[in-house]
Amino acid sequence: MAAKTKTNKTTVPIEKPKSKQDIVLGLLRRQDGASIADICEATGWQPHSARGFLSGALKRRLGIEVASEKNEAGERRYFVAAIIMSD
Repeated sequence: MAAKTKTNKTTVPIEKPKSKQDIVLGLLRRQDGASIADICEATGWQPHSARGFLSGALKRRLGIEVASEKNEAGERRYFVAAIIMSD
C-alpha cells in the first residue's frame, strides 16, 4: 500500500450563489425599489411569477411587508424595509 502524502493546499471558500429570493430582496431594498420588470429581468421570471412571489413567498410565507406606489410614469414600484435579525 502506498503512503499518503500531505500537500499544503490553500482552499478558497466557495461562495454560495445568491438565490433568486436574495436577489429580489436586494432589489426591493434599493432606494428606488423595484418594478415587476426589474424583478423579471434579474430572475428570468414571467411577470405573473414575480407578482406571485411578492404576495406568496414574501408576504405570506416570510411575513415581510411589501409596500408599493406608482411613480409619475404610472409604473408601480415595490419596496421592503431592511430586515433586522435579532437573537
